[in-house]
Order: sequence, then structure tokens, then C-alpha cells
Amino acid sequence: MAPRVSIVIPCYNHGTFLPETLASVAAQTYREFEVIIVDDGSTDDLTVQLLDRLDGQECHVIRTPNRGVSAARNRGISKASGQYILPLDADDLIAPEYLARTVTLLDGRAEVGVVFGERQFFGERQGVEPLSPYEARRLLVENLIYPAALFRKSDWAAVGGYNEAMVDGWEDWDFWIAISALNKVVIRLPEILFSYRVRHASRDHSLKFSRKLWMYALMVRRNWKLYLVNLPYVMRSLCRLHL
Repeated sequence: MAPRVSIVIPCYNHGTFLPETLASVAAQTYREFEVIIVDDGSTDDLTVQLLDRLDGQECHVIRTPNRGVSAARNRGISKASGQYILPLDADDLIAPEYLARTVTLLDGRAEVGVVFGERQFFGERQGVEPLSPYEARRLLVENLIYPAALFRKSDWAAVGGYNEAMVDGWEDWDFWIAISALNKVVIRLPEILFSYRVRHASRDHSLKFSRKLWMYALMVRRNWKLYLVNLPYVMRSLCRLHL
């Protein structure tokens, strides 16, 4: 039987962190899942050798040229057998009950499109930082969902997947905005289910304002109908948040 969940892990030279990530996956109390790792053109020997050992054993490894996280996720999801998708970065962790808590909600309620829990930070920054309450129009100005949320593969197909032009980051934010246009229910569980590794070398920490402005413009272009309908709210909120 096909697994219910496909965990898709893009990996670019993250062999140092990947074993810990996979250990958190292996510890899941819910067992009907597969693991797909998309090697996004890794050049690091440790990473390449590790993926060689893992392929066909604990997971399925797909090799691609380096094209960025969006393209890697899309490639992995296109090959996924699961009805539900969990994108997971190769240096982050999920709690043992993550799938058990989220799959149940998608199984039981057809109107639910996205499920996730609270987050905590580890690595170069530690602690719990609660996410802002979810509201569809607020999502237009603030990312309210972290990348590792469970969603339906059919919804991924309906919105055309992740925007592969967003090679500098925020591709997950753009994707959630596109998903919000489907008018599905989004559920945030109160317990901590996700651990985000903070590194100063991560993409968001090193981006210049001009690149962030360009990425936001890409999001507006893709989701222009939502931005147009909510334009007064967006302008007021952007001024309040950033000025």
C-alpha cells in the first residue's frame, strides 16, 4: 500500500545536520510515511557519501542539478506517493508525535488544508517564539506558517506548486499565500511540534533589503488578486509593521 504521508527533504551540502533530521523522522509514532530526499546538486563530499548510503535504505534519494529549494521541493513532491506532504528542511527537526497529531485532522476534516504546531528555536538561538494567530489577509504581509506544515498533495497541484523563481527564500510564504486562495481551513496546534535550527549562514540572515523587496514583488505578482482585493489592509499593515 502507498504511504499516507510523503516527507520531502531538499538537501544541499547539509550532510552534517541531515542525520539528526532523519532521526527525528524515524522517531515518529505514526508510521505510514515515506522519506524522499532531493539532493539539490550537493558538492560537499560528506553529504554526497551520506546520500549514497541512504538511497534505497531508509529513503529514496533524487539527484538534481542545483536549482534551489522550490525546484527541489517540487521535484520531490511530484514523485511522492503520499496523499499528504510534509516539506522538511535538512537541518530542522520534528517532534515524535508530529504526524500523529496532524494526519488525524486532515483525515477527519475535508475542509482542512494545512496543519502545523507551535515552534521552538535551537542552534545559534534558542527558545520558544509563538507564531502570530493565523488570518488569511494577515498572511499577505506576515509569514504565519513555517515551512514544515502538513498539506494535501492535491492542493499543491491546484496552485502550481512552489514558485521556482524565488531562489533567495520566502518560497514557503509565497506557497502558503497561494494555498490560502483555495479557502481551506488552516489549523495551528498549541503544542510544540517543530524545531527550527537558527544559523547565521541561513538565507534570510544574509539577504539584503533589495533582494527581500524583489521577493515580495514576486509574491505580489503571483497572488495579485488577493493583494488587489486586500490592498488598503496591506498598505496599512506594511506601514505599521515596517515603518
